[in-house]
Amino acid sequence: MPWTTLISAEELATHIDDCLVVDCRHDLEDPDSGPAAWSVGHIPGAFFLHQDFDLAAPKNGRNGRHPLPDRETLRRRLESIGLSDGRQLVAYDDSGGAFAVRLWWLARWLGHREAAVLDGGIQSWRKAGYPVDRAQPVPRPGSLSLRAPLVAQVDADTVLAGLGSDRRLVVDARAPERFRGEVEPFDPVAGRIPGAVNRPFQRNLRPDGRFKPAEVLREEYAALLAGRDPAALIHQCGSGVTACHNLLAMELAGLPGSALYPGSWSEWCADPARPVATGDPE
Repeated sequence: MPWTTLISAEELATHIDDCLVVDCRHDLEDPDSGPAAWSVGHIPGAFFLHQDFDLAAPKNGRNGRHPLPDRETLRRRLESIGLSDGRQLVAYDDSGGAFAVRLWWLARWLGHREAAVLDGGIQSWRKAGYPVDRAQPVPRPGSLSLRAPLVAQVDADTVLAGLGSDRRLVVDARAPERFRGEVEPFDPVAGRIPGAVNRPFQRNLRPDGRFKPAEVLREEYAALLAGRDPAALIHQCGSGVTACHNLLAMELAGLPGSALYPGSWSEWCADPARPVATGDPE
């Protein structure tokens, strides 16, 4: 049975020969840290894909810090390291899934259902006593088809058109202080999209970095939905990466159908004509 949300360290260890494993470790303040960590030690057979290059398109100053890559370019990249139709893809990081979720969402965007995040990241792998190595895996090209996306997305104009409407709710996955506009370490403007509510992605996790049980997440997101259909939610963050964490949590909770705003705050604030809110919500 394919894994479509999370996979445990034990499950991965048992089925690793049948999986394509990808290391997604990243640090927004130190883009070289991910490749460095991979070179020191990674799950055996794991390839490395970089958030800024492999999993994003070039920036132009208006399209955010991690624009969506071209679908065909991404398909070829994943195919080149061995992803094929029906093959299990497993993404991991060392940040509670904050960056691995980007690849999970992108794979589903290509129409590839068999994609999962390693629950608890490489820490859970090591804690279970499984080895890491430094070997460069040998790619065996796969055969990956482009299919209809399994995820929804919206653009800035759609978000703007929905401001003030009860029919759509923007959910911001950033830290509370960034949501309130008190600090902004990455983008030139601090604040949030007016009307957004704050659900920091870290709330999806237990203290050990694994996701909360599905029933707990379902209760929490049901309260956030307040009677709305999941399709009414638009998820965003700083650049469309950690917002995918909330999307994965909702999928795990049995509440699929919400949309991602890929450009997120970094795209939104690049246009001075778009409104900005700060402080505590009313």
